[in-house]
Amino acid sequence: MRKLGFAAAGAFLLVIAEIVVFVLVAHAIGWWVAVLAGVATTILGGVLLKREGVRAWQRLRTAVNEGRPPGGDAGTGVAGLAAALLLLAPGFITDTVGLLLLIPPVRTFTGRRIRQATESRISAAAAGDLFGPRIVKATRADNGTVPTQPGSGEVLQGEVIEGDVIDPQHRHHTP
Repeated sequence: MRKLGFAAAGAFLLVIAEIVVFVLVAHAIGWWVAVLAGVATTILGGVLLKREGVRAWQRLRTAVNEGRPPGGDAGTGVAGLAAALLLLAPGFITDTVGLLLLIPPVRTFTGRRIRQATESRISAAAAGDLFGPRIVKATRADNGTVPTQPGSGEVLQGEVIEGDVIDPQHRHHTP
C-alpha cells in the first residue's frame, strides 16, 4: 500500500511539473507552437506504439520458433514500448524521456536494466527459462575446500545450469 502512495505522489508531481514546463515552453516559443509540438509527439507516440508492439511480437515469435529463450530481446522491446507510451502521454518531460529511449545505446542500457530487475524478482528457474543460462563468476579454493574469504580462490567463468557451475574449459559430455 505504501508503494501505491509513492506512485500516486510521483504521478501528481509529474503532472504539476509537466504543466509548469508546458507553460514555460509555451511562453518561450508561443502557445500554438507548443500545442502543435504536443500533438505531433502524441501522434508520433501512437505510430511508434503500433510499430514497437509489432516488432516485439515478431521477435518473441522468432525466438520461440528458433527454440531460444524469448526474454533476451524482451528488455529492449519493453524499453521501445515505454518510449512510445511516454511520447503518447501529453507533456514535454515525458516526451524528452521517450525520445531518449529511442536512442539505441540508451535503449540497450535500459533493456539490460529491465532484464536485471526482472531476474532479481523472479525465481532462478523462471529466469533461466525466460532469459537462458546466466553467466556467473564462481570461486574455487586451490585445495578443493570452500573458500573462507571472498576472492580467496581461483575465479572461474561459466554458466549456471540447474544450479551447477559448469567450467567451460573442463566440460564433460555424457551420452
